Amino acid sequence: MPELAFRDGIMDRIRLREQRFDERAYLFVLGALEYCQQRLPERRHITGRELALACRDLALERFGVLARMVLEHWGVRTSADIGDVVFTLVELELLMSQATDSRDEFFEVFDFDQAFERDYPWCAQFV
Repeated sequence: MPELAFRDGIMDRIRLREQRFDERAYLFVLGALEYCQQRLPERRHITGRELALACRDLALERFGVLARMVLEHWGVRTSADIGDVVFTLVELELLMSQATDSRDEFFEVFDFDQAFERDYPWCAQFV
């Protein structure tokens, strides 16, 4: 997947609305959206749960055992944070949502400790 980047001024607009997350967190979520779409038989609207799980899977694929550390370095510590990233992009009209979409869809989709440490394939060998 090619490296994504925001055009000039986009990150400034994001920063005015939300300052908790690194630019790479927004780009990663956009990449995870496409990653999720590519895994579907045909393109369609993706739920918050599906996107959060795609973020988890893509982080493990790209960063392996460092996935949690990378996401936390960018300010993403929970699946709810992924929702905050998404809805910031929606509020700035960089992503579209449906009337039924909400931040609640991202709440407690997965636990970072479980997903990135206890369930990591290498860890299972030593338990």
